[in-house]
Amino acid sequence: MNTDIEKIEVLIIGSGPAGYTAAIYAARADLKPVVIQGLQPGGQLTTTTDVDNFPGYPNGITGPEMMEDLKKQAERFGTDTRWGMVTKVDLSQRPFKVEIDENKNVLAETIIIATGASAKWLGIEDEKRLNGYGVSACATCDGFFYKGKDVVVVGAGDTAAEEATYLAKMCNNVTMLVRRDEMRASKAMQHRVFNTPNLKVLFNHETKSINGEPGPIGVESVTAYNNQTGEETIVPCSGFFVAIGHTPNSQLFKGQLEMDENGYLLIEAGTTKTGVDGVFAAGDISDHVYRQAVTSAGTGCMAALDAERFLAEQE
Repeated sequence: MNTDIEKIEVLIIGSGPAGYTAAIYAARADLKPVVIQGLQPGGQLTTTTDVDNFPGYPNGITGPEMMEDLKKQAERFGTDTRWGMVTKVDLSQRPFKVEIDENKNVLAETIIIATGASAKWLGIEDEKRLNGYGVSACATCDGFFYKGKDVVVVGAGDTAAEEATYLAKMCNNVTMLVRRDEMRASKAMQHRVFNTPNLKVLFNHETKSINGEPGPIGVESVTAYNNQTGEETIVPCSGFFVAIGHTPNSQLFKGQLEMDENGYLLIEAGTTKTGVDGVFAAGDISDHVYRQAVTSAGTGCMAALDAERFLAEQE
């Protein structure tokens, strides 16, 4: 019986825009990349109905369709796409030992980490029910669809303030729900919020329900309640934006790769190189600023080129 462990030149962990773009470039360089799709094949975009801001789709496209296009393009050049989840990595020496689904080990000459970040949600049922039908975690991705309409933003930090003021430029009215009696955002961001005429802040307010049905109309209103008095307020709106932060999917690499205080992987400026030679990071796992499909794709390209050059130097 053959017990030889499989050896892989370029192992890509994650299958969002960063992972598949890295795969396209690595496959075209004849590096025979293997993509391990992970818990959410296709990444965050598979939960997005319409994508209007990715170049090359003049009429827009749904998130799942776009990810299927990227997958097919990667596979056309020879990418080996596999179901499964990486459950353990040992980055102490090359080739790197990687465990998949807790029962299979492979050896990787290089690794491109494209595991992304997950949006934090409030945890209410309506978020899932209406996700993609007015519920979103990205104003810069989806704000355009609410031009001239009323929207609600939940959150109290810089991200929420930034998204609310961004939406206020195109929306009719923006209502922020802040669960405490003050915002956590920087003073500069708070000044921007309070100086925006079509932006109202409801302090001590939380979300009770998001009202509407999945379909063309989607979200119609939000029922908020005052957590001090219990009084309920119905806020008419077409969009509900959750802006309470993201969690990078980096738990697998704790203690092995450098991270910032929030768990985002640290990379060398201008590259995708981590602190371990032969390990690269692309997409939202190392980007807490832009978090766009197109920027993720760009860093996926960079990671593949960095991996190609690294392997060439080892010969």
